[in-house]
Amino acid sequence: MPTARSPTDATPATGESIVADLHTHTTISDGTLSIEAVPEAAREAGLTWVAVTDHDRIHPGIDAPVVNRDGVRLVRGIELRVDAGPERLDLLGYAVEHTPRLDAEIARLQADRRERGAAIVDRVEDRLGVDLDVEVESGIGRPHIARAIAESSAPYDYEAAFTDLIGDGCPCYVPRSVTGLEAGVELLREACAVVGLAHPFRYDDVDAALSVARDLDAVERWYPYGRPVDTSRVDRVVESASLLATGGSDAHGQTLGAAGLTDSAFEPIRERLPEPR
Repeated sequence: MPTARSPTDATPATGESIVADLHTHTTISDGTLSIEAVPEAAREAGLTWVAVTDHDRIHPGIDAPVVNRDGVRLVRGIELRVDAGPERLDLLGYAVEHTPRLDAEIARLQADRRERGAAIVDRVEDRLGVDLDVEVESGIGRPHIARAIAESSAPYDYEAAFTDLIGDGCPCYVPRSVTGLEAGVELLREACAVVGLAHPFRYDDVDAALSVARDLDAVERWYPYGRPVDTSRVDRVVESASLLATGGSDAHGQTLGAAGLTDSAFEPIRERLPEPR
């Protein structure tokens, strides 16, 4: 019978410590951790590897696909949202090299993010009669706006800002233009050492998402989903499609390593990554 793992069982069940967190965000997208602070946060969590996977951006503070910063190896990554038809999925690319086509698509996506962010801010301010203290710049996402709403005089906290105002289908929601699935996979395959599907159980149709993963290099297996999930479904796809199993915390705050990979689980992925510079 399939085993449903608990929300806290976010690492390989070997008794080993987590050494690699392969899904993190910084201040250039919707995280709160600066790139300069990542090594210290990694050491505090006992990590030796961290992949910086900001939304639709390659971090300009990481100057090679893999770098060594104060004893911590930083993997330059990206989390790219793609339109898979009925649903939008998130792809993770690891050890990214700049290519003209990927850089052009990132520039397009960031322009769209700025336009969308400005439109959402205008709608919220008009609806609530408040001025939001938020900069509409590259990397802006709804979390930035939700934080600004929570810090304003409006009677909404961060969660309510999403559920009542700017979440999908809400009065102040504005959709954004994302990359098509085939185009996104092609761009990342051209630029990255490993391309995988992020957090498969976050999607409405898990089986459809896992079907997409079959044609990639990897799928995120260890992740703090926040609820019991039947990860044996992911295991079957990993085995039948010969995929790498990745893991990460999807950290948006100051703490890393809430989920990730032990040394033995990380080894197959490490073999695909270039040497740190």
